Amino acid sequence: MAGVWFGILGPVEVCAADAALVAVGGPRPRALLALLALEAGHVVGTDRLVDGLYGETPPRDTANALQAQISRLRRVLGDGVIESSPAGYRLAVDPEQVDAHRFARLAREGRQALAVGDAEQAVAKLTEGLALWRGPAEIPAAQAARLDELRLSAVEDRAEAELARGGDVSALIAELREFVEGNPLRERLRGLLMRALQASGRQAEALTVFEDARRTLAGELGADPSAELAGTHLAILTAEEVRTTPVPAPLTTFVGRGEELNRVREQLGTARLVTVTGPGGMGKTRLAVQAGTNAPDACFVDLSALTDGSEVPQTVLAVLGLRESGLTPTAHRPPDLLARLTAALRDRSLLLILDNCEHVIAESATLVHRLLTACPSLRVLATSREPLDITGEVLCPLVPLPEGPAVRLFADRAQAVSPGFAVTEAVPRICRALDGLPLAIELAAARLRSLTVDELEARLDDRFRLLSRGSRTAAPRHRTLHAVVSWSWDLLDPREQRALRGLATFAGGATAGAAAEVLSEVDAEELLDDLAGKSLLEAGGGRYRMLDTIREFAARQATEAGEADSFARAHAEHFLDLARTADPHLRDAEQLTWLARLTGEHANLRAALRWAVQADPPLALKLVGALTTYWRLRGVRGEIAPLAVELLQRLDGREPPEDLAEEYVLTVLNALPDPPPGTLDRAREIMRTPRYPPRQPALLVAWAMFTGPPGPDEVLNPIYEAFSESADPWLDALVHFSLSYLKIFTGEHAGAEAEFARSLAGFRAAGDRWGIAQVLDGLAALADRNGDWRRALSLTEEAIAKMTRLGAVEEIAELSCRRADLLLRGGELDAAEAGYRQAEELAQRVGVPATLAMTHHGRGRLAVRLGHHAEARRRFRLALQACGPDWQSLCVRSRVLVWTALLDGDGGRAAYLLGASAAIGDTTHDPGTADRVAQLAGKEPYDKAFARGSAMSRDEALAFVLTA
Repeated sequence: MAGVWFGILGPVEVCAADAALVAVGGPRPRALLALLALEAGHVVGTDRLVDGLYGETPPRDTANALQAQISRLRRVLGDGVIESSPAGYRLAVDPEQVDAHRFARLAREGRQALAVGDAEQAVAKLTEGLALWRGPAEIPAAQAARLDELRLSAVEDRAEAELARGGDVSALIAELREFVEGNPLRERLRGLLMRALQASGRQAEALTVFEDARRTLAGELGADPSAELAGTHLAILTAEEVRTTPVPAPLTTFVGRGEELNRVREQLGTARLVTVTGPGGMGKTRLAVQAGTNAPDACFVDLSALTDGSEVPQTVLAVLGLRESGLTPTAHRPPDLLARLTAALRDRSLLLILDNCEHVIAESATLVHRLLTACPSLRVLATSREPLDITGEVLCPLVPLPEGPAVRLFADRAQAVSPGFAVTEAVPRICRALDGLPLAIELAAARLRSLTVDELEARLDDRFRLLSRGSRTAAPRHRTLHAVVSWSWDLLDPREQRALRGLATFAGGATAGAAAEVLSEVDAEELLDDLAGKSLLEAGGGRYRMLDTIREFAARQATEAGEADSFARAHAEHFLDLARTADPHLRDAEQLTWLARLTGEHANLRAALRWAVQADPPLALKLVGALTTYWRLRGVRGEIAPLAVELLQRLDGREPPEDLAEEYVLTVLNALPDPPPGTLDRAREIMRTPRYPPRQPALLVAWAMFTGPPGPDEVLNPIYEAFSESADPWLDALVHFSLSYLKIFTGEHAGAEAEFARSLAGFRAAGDRWGIAQVLDGLAALADRNGDWRRALSLTEEAIAKMTRLGAVEEIAELSCRRADLLLRGGELDAAEAGYRQAEELAQRVGVPATLAMTHHGRGRLAVRLGHHAEARRRFRLALQACGPDWQSLCVRSRVLVWTALLDGDGGRAAYLLGASAAIGDTTHDPGTADRVAQLAGKEPYDKAFARGSAMSRDEALAFVLTA
C-alpha cells in the first residue's frame, strides 16, 4: 500500500494516499493494527496478538476470534496489506510508513548528529521526529513505556542540541519545565533546564531547580543528585551574576580609522586602561564600539545622559544588572557603590567600555582607578576629550581624518542616501572644509538626499566663513563641531528645528508616543523618521536618540527661543502621567511589564524630577509620590536621595500643600539618611494626623521600613486606621500584613496567622510578587516559631521563587540565608552549609551588609554545632564587621552578641542580650538558642537577666545593641 500512512504515536489512525482518514473500527481492531504496525514488515505470532488483544481473559476459541478481527481489518485496509503465515500475521508495508518506526530512525540520526557536534542537523532531525507524536500510544504498556523512554531521550537530545547551537532558549525553558513536572526524577531533564536557565541569565532560578531536584530525589529515592547534576549545579554556582551589556551593533560600515583600531586592540593586549581622546565629533565612540564588537565579555556603558558625576557608579551598577537595595532597608546611610562594584567585578574577566567621560571626568577617574586596583582581570576602554590622568593609562589620541580616508567616508555615506553617487572634485574640498571631522562629514553626506554636491559645497563655504570668526581660544568642539551642527541646523525647516529643540529635553531618548505628547505633534513618528534619515537622530529599539553634540546645540537653541521651560514642563508632566499610570500596575500581575517600561525611561524620569525640583517643587512632590514604589523595586535610593534633599531645601521649611502631605513624607524618607533639619519631625507629625484618605500606597511600606516594628507600649499610629479604610484591595492586603506582625509582637500567633492568610489571599489576587513574597516570609517566620520547620522551609522556598521572577538577587540572598537557618535547625547540616555558601556568594556579589552579616552568623552557629569554636568566633567577628546601623543589621548584631556570650560562657550576659533583642522587635525565633542560654545561666538567673533586657524601651535597646 504505497502512500498509506499508519499512525500509532497517539490514537491509531490510517491515512490513505489521498490524505483521507480510513475508519479502522473499534478498540480491538485499532489495538490489533497497532500491534502489527509495531513490527511492520515482520510476522507477529498469534500468541502475542491474542495476549495483546485480550490479556488475561481470552475467549474460548482464540483462533477464530483472532481470525475474525483480522478479517475486519482486511476489509478496511484491502487485500494484501495483512498477510498470513503458519506462525502469525504480518503488516506488509515499509516500516517508514509507520510513524513509530520513522520516529525511531529520526531520533537515532539526531543523536548521531549530536555526537559528532552537528547541532543544527541534530535539532532538525529530532524536531521532525518529535512532531510525529500526537498523544499517548494505544499499544500494550511494555511497548508504550519503551516508546515513551525513546521520546524522552529525544527531547533531551534536542534540548542538548539547542543549547549547543545557542540563541534564544525561552521556548526551550518552557518545554523543559513541562517535561520536568511530568518526570520529576529524571536528572538529565533537570540538568538541561538548569543550563537553559543559566544561558538566559536566570541563575537564581537554575539553582532553585537543583534544590527542588535534591529534595525530590531524597524524598522519593533516599538518594543524592548524580555527579553530573551536582557538577552542573557547581558550574552555575561559580558563574558570575554580573549581566553585561554588549556594545551597540554598528549601523554603518567602519571607514577611515583602521590604523587607530589596530592600535587600540594592540594597546588592550598589554595595558589595562586605554583612553581614546580627541575633540567632539572625532569618532571616539564609533572606534570604541568597533574595538569591542568582537571582544569577549565586553560591557558598554554610555555616560552621555549624565549631568552629575555622582551618578557614574549608579549608572555602571545598572548596566551590570546590579541594584543597591534589598527586600528591607539595609542602612540609614548611602551605600558605598564603588565597593559594591569592586565586589561584583573582583574575579571577573571583563572589558568595560566607558563612553563619554569628559563631562564627569573626575568621578570617572575615581571609579576606574578603584576598579583597576581591586579587580586584576578587568580592562577599561574609555572615551573622553581629555585623559583620565591615572597611572598606567595609555592614550590613543584621534586626529582629523587625512584626505583619503575622509573622502572614502564621505563616499560611503553618500552612496547610502544617493545610490550611484560618484566622487567629484568637490568632495575633497568639502572634507577639507570640514577639517576631516567624521561626524561633520557624515552629516554633510546625508544632505545629498536633497542637495547636489555643488550646492552642498556652496553652503559650507558661506557657513564656515561666518563661524571662523569666533574666538581662537574656544574649545575645538566649539570651533568645529558647533559650525557643523549649526550648518546642519540651518538646513532644516522650522518644524524640524522645533522638534529637535523639544527632543533635547529627553535625557534617555524618546519613543514616538512620548515625543508626540511633548512636542504636540500628531504625526511625530514621520517627523522623527525624517530627522533620523538626516543623521540628526539615531533610531533603534523603538526609540529615537540624539547625539550628545546635537542635543547640546538644540538645548541652547531652545533656551534662546524661550521654549526650554515649556518643553521641560511638558516633558515632566508627560512622565508624571506615565508614572501615575504605571504605579498601580507595580502592585498587580502586570508589574514585570511596567517595571521594565519604567526602567527603559529611567533617565527621562530622573531628568523630569531634576527639573521639577528646581522649577516646580509641587510637581516634584507629585513625581516622588508616583515613583517611590518603582524606586524601591529597582533599588536606586542612593541616586534619588540628593534630589529629595534638594527638594526639601527648596521648600525651605514651608508647610507642604495640604493635598501633597503624603508626598512630602515620602520625600523625607527618600532623603534619608540626611534629610534637612526639621523635616523628619514634620513627617512624624503628618503621620500622626490622618486628616485625609490615603492616596499613596507606597507611604505605609516606606514608613514601616523606616520605623521598624512598634514597641509593645507604643500607640498604634493612626495612619494605619486611615489606610485600613481604603477600598484598594492591595492596600487591604498590606494592612492585614502589617497587623499580622503587630500580633506577632504581642504574642497573638493564631491571630497573626489569620491576618497573614488574608494578606496572602489579597496579594495573590492582585498578582503582586513582592507582596506575596513578603507574606510568605512572614508565614515562614511564624511557622518556625510554632515549631513547624518543614512548613517554614516550604514557604521560604516559595518566596524565593517569587522574588526570582522579579530578578531581586538581594532578596534571594536574604531568603536563601533564612532557608539555610531552617535547614540547620532541622539537622540537615550539609544542606545548610551549601545554602549559607550560596547566600554568602550572592550577598558578596551584590553588596548587602545585613544579609552578609546573616550568612556569617549562620555559618558561625553551624561551626558551633560541629564543635569548631575557633571558626565560629571568626565568623561572628566577620558578622559584626559587616553589620550596618539599620534596624535589620542591629537585629543580626544582637543575635551574634548572644552567641559570642555563649562561647564566652557568660550565660547572664547572653540572657540580657536575648531580652534586648526582644525589645528591639527582632522577629527571628530560635528556641535552641534560648534553651542553650537558659541551660548555661540557670533558670532563675536567666529569667531575671532576660526580664532586665526586655524591660528596656525600644530606643534604649537599639542604642545598647549598637554600642555593645
